[in-house]
Amino acid sequence: MSERTAKRGKKARADDLPAAEIAGKAETPVAEPTPEILVEAKKKILFVASEAAPFISTGGLAEVIGSLSKALARSDQYDVRVMIPLYQDIKKEYRKDFKFLGNTYVTLSWRNQYCGIFEYKQDNVTYYFLDNEYYFKRPGCYGYYDDGERFAFFCRGVMETMNFIGFYPDVMHCHDWQAALAALYLKTIYCFRPEYQFIRACFTIHNIEYQGKYSLDILEDLFGISYHFQYLVEYDRCINLMKGAIECCECFSTVSPTYAQEIKDPYYSHGLDPIIRRNEFKLRGILNGIDPDYYDPATDISLFQNYSADDMAGKAVCKEELQRMLNLPVKPQTPVIAMITRLVTHKGLDLVKEVIEQALRQDMQFVLLGTGDSSYEVYFADLARRYPGKVVSIISFNSDLSRKIYSGADLFLMPSKSEPCGLSQMIASRYGTVAIVRETGGLRDSITPFGAGGNGFTFRDYNAYDMLYVINEAIGVYHSPEIWKNLVHRAMTTDFSWASSAHYYEEMYLGLLK
Repeated sequence: MSERTAKRGKKARADDLPAAEIAGKAETPVAEPTPEILVEAKKKILFVASEAAPFISTGGLAEVIGSLSKALARSDQYDVRVMIPLYQDIKKEYRKDFKFLGNTYVTLSWRNQYCGIFEYKQDNVTYYFLDNEYYFKRPGCYGYYDDGERFAFFCRGVMETMNFIGFYPDVMHCHDWQAALAALYLKTIYCFRPEYQFIRACFTIHNIEYQGKYSLDILEDLFGISYHFQYLVEYDRCINLMKGAIECCECFSTVSPTYAQEIKDPYYSHGLDPIIRRNEFKLRGILNGIDPDYYDPATDISLFQNYSADDMAGKAVCKEELQRMLNLPVKPQTPVIAMITRLVTHKGLDLVKEVIEQALRQDMQFVLLGTGDSSYEVYFADLARRYPGKVVSIISFNSDLSRKIYSGADLFLMPSKSEPCGLSQMIASRYGTVAIVRETGGLRDSITPFGAGGNGFTFRDYNAYDMLYVINEAIGVYHSPEIWKNLVHRAMTTDFSWASSAHYYEEMYLGLLK
């Protein structure tokens, strides 16, 4: 047992007691705090997640971890740290600078596994990478038969790493089902250890569709959780890790206020709505943001020419060069409508399939970038063959090309059936490409209708012809240059930064620590 642990086991330390209690017991006036006490007084926040930008990313989760941690760390009030697995695919440009701190061993039921601990510091954030080649020396992050065991090892490793580095956070913030077990371990196995007793747990749902479901038979053997705690994770006759995290955490949140309300409804909850409603007293909805420095048309090196909200000349160049690169007719007055998306049903692609050919009867161009379900890949590839000069479908993912499309298009279509938050509509707006969205989840919270003086175009019902009506409305506004110019300026100057979002997370953390 460490010296610090032994002390905390005997009695509470002075800096753990309320200030009023300390003052009441003091026989002499309290001295000014030393620098060491000031450092200790910082609120300690630990993010536990399966990915984080800029190291490795498969979507919005990594963006949130990378941006939110950096936004919080700008304040001297917080000591912010992040733990993720050390994947094989983590970018070498960062890996070469990782510092090896040492290793510990992680007990997972009958297994006792090596866990290496690497450290990296950037933007006042300390990152820890937990290494085990058996689990993480594989391409990608997810999609393996033993994902449950892999992330159980990671979550148990998080708990052991706290002890190894001597860092016990005030708030442990877990993200999505891959990190849910960290909250479960904290409240079942580690809550009996003095060092862990005052850690508050918070859990964020980024997408309720993926809940971490497994057979009840493996609760002890795979996850190392006693059947005495089965009631925490059991739901619909199986283990549900997301349900367990919601039950164990002091609070849980979603990535937009509207999504927090939607997941109480069976239409959006994927079966978890009874648990959400039972625990809604500790539910918060906080809209994600984007990093305005990372997504900045004035400095983005991927663009054909840079521009800003005050000098839009470069955007016209970006459009012209995009049309030329994609072998579209170079027509400055023809609106370019873009989609950058995963080709899956909940992104609203069935609406697009139903009415896109009617929309193409007018003077417009349509550009799609993405991969996903083969049926959609085949459909959009065929659409491009049937409408040469009007439709381009790129069935792949290319980050550089996505920036060129964001900057070169005029309108960005995002008609999702459900969207916990969505970042694409914010990125498009930042690049002066006006968003057309369905009013759901974070789309509703970030894009407001043009008719009400907003920054884009919206439709409410999940209906293809409502979408078509709004597309036609947007094209009509595009052909009114002065009105369009003002709309683009509003879109580009909308504050999607993490500054405001981080403030709400701070409120949530401080509420937990009262």
